[in-house]
Amino acid sequence: MAIKMMEYPNPNSSLKLRFARGHFATSHSHINYYVDLTFTKHRLSEAKEAARLLTSKYKTTTIIDTILCLDGTEVIGACMASDLTKSGFHSINIHNTIYVVTPEHTTGSQLIFRDNILPMIHGKHVLILAASITTGYTVQGGIEAIKYYGGEVVGVCSIFASVDEISGYPVSTVFNTKYMLQDYKSTPYTECPLCKKGEKLDAIVNTYGISSL
Repeated sequence: MAIKMMEYPNPNSSLKLRFARGHFATSHSHINYYVDLTFTKHRLSEAKEAARLLTSKYKTTTIIDTILCLDGTEVIGACMASDLTKSGFHSINIHNTIYVVTPEHTTGSQLIFRDNILPMIHGKHVLILAASITTGYTVQGGIEAIKYYGGEVVGVCSIFASVDEISGYPVSTVFNTKYMLQDYKSTPYTECPLCKKGEKLDAIVNTYGISSL
């Protein structure tokens, strides 16, 4: 059966969050909502709007040298870098170069940076950008990798999140469960209430999308 998608508008922009209710499995947990960020990550008009909303939180307060893009958010990251550095805004990053990088994942899911990328992390102020943050597992890995390679984490942001902070860093979002999907739950599969009720999985989901079962 096809997954029925719904939309939730952001009251401050033209962006809409696309989501479906059901029983879904990620690599780290089971969730009761699938949030589809495909268009926001890959459609330029939506990526620009998401970037505008996110950079407004950092323009006048935060020095940013590098944006670390997780979950395929490179288009949004590039739009954020452009927005933070262009003329016409009171930004402390105006006219400065901002690097936009993606980490490499090892077979053990650790994040690493090769020697040619390391100068963009070491000694730099790094903003972490994710598509969605629920368990915080991937972002936590990003924080640890940045610190290990000598960078300084200056912020964490995402399009959607169900948490307010990770490792003491506030999470800035476009959409969050304070205002919508307030019954959103992410639990280890061994504790999943839907599994305990005998409800079968609707789909397997990850950063690339959804595969119905």
